[in-house]
Amino acid sequence: MHLLSDPGAFPPTPPPSVTDLDAIAEHDWAAFDAVDEMINHWDRPGWSDSTRAYYWMITVPPEEPLVSQAQDCQRQLSHLGFDEIAEDGLHLTLARVGLVGEVNSGQLDHLVSAATESLPAAFSLVAVPLTASRGALRYSVGPWNPVLELHASLSLAGVQSGLPPRKPTGLLRPHIGIAYSNRRRSSVPVREALGPLRQMPPVSVTISDVHLVELRRERRAYQWRIVHILPLGPQQR
Repeated sequence: MHLLSDPGAFPPTPPPSVTDLDAIAEHDWAAFDAVDEMINHWDRPGWSDSTRAYYWMITVPPEEPLVSQAQDCQRQLSHLGFDEIAEDGLHLTLARVGLVGEVNSGQLDHLVSAATESLPAAFSLVAVPLTASRGALRYSVGPWNPVLELHASLSLAGVQSGLPPRKPTGLLRPHIGIAYSNRRRSSVPVREALGPLRQMPPVSVTISDVHLVELRRERRAYQWRIVHILPLGPQQR
């Protein structure tokens, strides 16, 4: 998979390796180290409380060890005043399918059918604490290759259903957020607060399905309605 550079992505350039966890985490941190000021995540053109859109998403079940560690991180970072993601809201966003009013039920049915026929096997991800982007606090994750394979499979299903991908697989930057910045702020105190948490151990997460959801924004949080849950294939040994 050929990864692409784009100033609109974060990090703007891909890491030197998509399988080396240390390289991925160091690359993410170096990108955030170059950020002087964080933005307000919620100041997003085209989004309002009435917006509804379909997304492909990997969700993290509340019983996963990652959730309890993320909550611990949130407690230690609460003085920063970020909008924390609830325990049932941790996720890895894969791709936007389209606005609800622009995608009909027939296209959705065809999308699910096409995706089901080509989904890759279940896989494990390792979440590495902790880093940030321009607008959020987040985990680095790796290896990237199974996530990229899944994204490419879903993108192909979208093309077959008349729903071309909004973003090519080469621009995907897999991560799991834990809190959103709700104002413009200096990144310096954020880096200082994140530093000690980067010594926490990585956490493994098993990814066994992918969700097609109808996403909405309520106040300063994302909520979703699950449209379909598609199981991945048997995990390879």
